Amino acid sequence: MNKLALSLAVIAGIVASACSGNQSASTGNAPAAAPAEATATTLNIRYIDADSITLHYNLAKDLNELQIRAFSKLENARQSRATEIQRFGQQIEQKMRSNGYLTEDSYNADVAKFNKMQQDAQNQLANMERNTQQEMAAQQQQLMDSIESFINSYNAVKGYDAILLRSAGVYFNPALDITQEVIDGLNARYNKVEESK
Repeated sequence: MNKLALSLAVIAGIVASACSGNQSASTGNAPAAAPAEATATTLNIRYIDADSITLHYNLAKDLNELQIRAFSKLENARQSRATEIQRFGQQIEQKMRSNGYLTEDSYNADVAKFNKMQQDAQNQLANMERNTQQEMAAQQQQLMDSIESFINSYNAVKGYDAILLRSAGVYFNPALDITQEVIDGLNARYNKVEESK
């Protein structure tokens, strides 16, 4: 999953859950016949930019770095196994051309070994890929939990009726942007955790 999809999915869920329990008493008690303009003026709404949070939140950057390393490790393992198998295949071919096989059984044994090497490599790489995906899912959950926890505590203090994603609308008044506040709060909390280790 790429960073943009990860950030949008993570933050959309967080914002929805963080704001769902924070309805203002004035909007909950509004008369049924109140005009739409009156209701809209009582809402206290802000927005955040998910891409900026993904780019500037230190935990997101650290997790992205871990994912890059995991993919690199997986790619190195693929290349290493492919080189090993290719080298053995070339040895079989060279031995065949130079009449190095004295019996058909010795040739068949090498071919069987070659096939087993391929199967073992496929199994090993499939396991590595599965483990990498599980680690990434756990990291995504960690990121989601961290942002959700912060948004919940942040909104408990601020008391907003809704915190929207910038990507959810066409235009938002820039004065309603709280992205930097959220990033600063997330990083302050994340750095404090790191320092205590």
